[in-house]
Amino acid sequence: MTDTATTAPESGHFGGAGLDLPTLTLMLEALGDFVDASLSPDLQLELDHEDRCPEDIVRAMSDPMTLGVQLVFIPEQYGGMDGGAFDSYRVCEAMARKDIGLATAVFATFLGSDPIVVGATEEQKKEWLGAIAEQGVVFAYGATEPDAGSDLGAMTTTATPVTDADGTVTAYRINGRKQWISNGSIADYCTILAATPEGPTWFVVAKDTPGFTGGPPEDKHGIRLSNTASLFLDDVEVPAGNLVGTRGGLGLVQAQQVFGYTRLMVAAFGLGGGWEALDRAIAYSQQREQGGGPLSEKQGFTHKLIVPHAVRLEAARAFMEDTADRLDRGLGDNGAMNTEGAIAKYMATEAGNAAADAAIQAHGGYGFTRPYVVEKIRRDVRITTIYEGTSEIMEMTIARDRWQAHLKSRGRHYLDLASELNALHARNPQVGAGAAALAAQSLAVVLDCCQAGRLTRNQHLLFRIGELVATTETALVFAREADKAMAGARFEKSPTRFDGEAVAAMSRVFAREAAQHVAVDGTRWVAGALEPDSPVLARLTGIPTDAIRAAQAGLVADMDRVSDVLYGRSPA
Repeated sequence: MTDTATTAPESGHFGGAGLDLPTLTLMLEALGDFVDASLSPDLQLELDHEDRCPEDIVRAMSDPMTLGVQLVFIPEQYGGMDGGAFDSYRVCEAMARKDIGLATAVFATFLGSDPIVVGATEEQKKEWLGAIAEQGVVFAYGATEPDAGSDLGAMTTTATPVTDADGTVTAYRINGRKQWISNGSIADYCTILAATPEGPTWFVVAKDTPGFTGGPPEDKHGIRLSNTASLFLDDVEVPAGNLVGTRGGLGLVQAQQVFGYTRLMVAAFGLGGGWEALDRAIAYSQQREQGGGPLSEKQGFTHKLIVPHAVRLEAARAFMEDTADRLDRGLGDNGAMNTEGAIAKYMATEAGNAAADAAIQAHGGYGFTRPYVVEKIRRDVRITTIYEGTSEIMEMTIARDRWQAHLKSRGRHYLDLASELNALHARNPQVGAGAAALAAQSLAVVLDCCQAGRLTRNQHLLFRIGELVATTETALVFAREADKAMAGARFEKSPTRFDGEAVAAMSRVFAREAAQHVAVDGTRWVAGALEPDSPVLARLTGIPTDAIRAAQAGLVADMDRVSDVLYGRSPA
């Protein structure tokens, strides 16, 4: 048997052959039709109120004879459809638009299979991935612990080898507790991370194994249609063959190999939830009359509660699609794209939360009531900034990686990106690349100041660097993708809601915001971390504030254009 734990899989979760567009479209349509038929609005609100997971719907969605949505996530050689990252993002967004709790239940099987895809032997993959594909079995992912949270290295769950008379390991005895486990009470199998003498190691544990029990479902703020429970392992004995792979100690490596991919899927949840809430607000504003006309015609309404959020969601989508494409092409370290996945998750989930919050405000008092659904979406989408790594962990991940890029390039990293964007602006001034270049140039100055003043010793400042990096890089990618959209060269599987001109207008709005944000907040936090007489303060004059201020010209007109597109109006 071959140990594949330290290499990225050849297909499936990373760089699968991918679905062709007709097949993806058919899956998305089938998914929508199935959920609409199975989960009426009244049933959805009832399940949310009762905090009850519709296990029958979850299992039917996984049943290959009914829908088989999990097949998208499984490599072809194990009975799946060999979908790639782009396919998975589209499916996850579609599921989230229906219900993020239900989507989480489906996603948990995909997440639980990750250690198997990355680290299992061929025999193990055929057994467990085959069971998911052919039987629709439900998995859970048991990593998080009560006192360790997202710090997988701090876990206390142990797996003690059991040996025979010859000293051969025949089994492992697992003891510990896992918490916040999606599908914890309903899963047929769970992948459990436990410490062996060699280090953290993944095991597959069947639901009916003696000593393996689940707690009652958690009483949650949101995603109440998903099952979330604690898992207790008291002398749970599993065969040695249930250790994922052929040797222990590779659990954290295996987990890290899929962060870029799994965080992209959670980003899709934030994107789907945010857009569902925003589209409900758009529809409501066309019907709600106030001050002699519908809210949709009030610039004070659209330019605060609708347009900025649509722009940020589509900016996040651009970054997500770029990351998905690169994952499918096997780029990055082992194809994992961890930092890019963190940026995608951070931008999409923060934008999704802000959009859902604005949608409540857009509905006024009605938005605060259950029948209008946006308050439920707001509760549901909130989890996306917490699970699969909190926004704060994303900020730290992003900051640490890009700080190293800044140091290794001797401060050239973002200056070089700014030069590339200026060249794009010269070729196509319609996509906001010039303003995005100003954001990159400003970020280079901020990082230079942090280096000169040794400011990254301040943890909060490092977190804020992560936020500024994510905003800047999203503006860079959005400008590039807007250029492709104007040329009719977007990704084949991209949604077609907005044409090239609309995408370019959105990119211009976002790029201006990014430049302003990096300049103002970057200056604030650098100055805030220095003494008043520090000579480092003089370096902040390198931020092109005059150019950033000049770049804001035309902002309101572009917001008008975006508003017209969202409401299907002809520009004045």
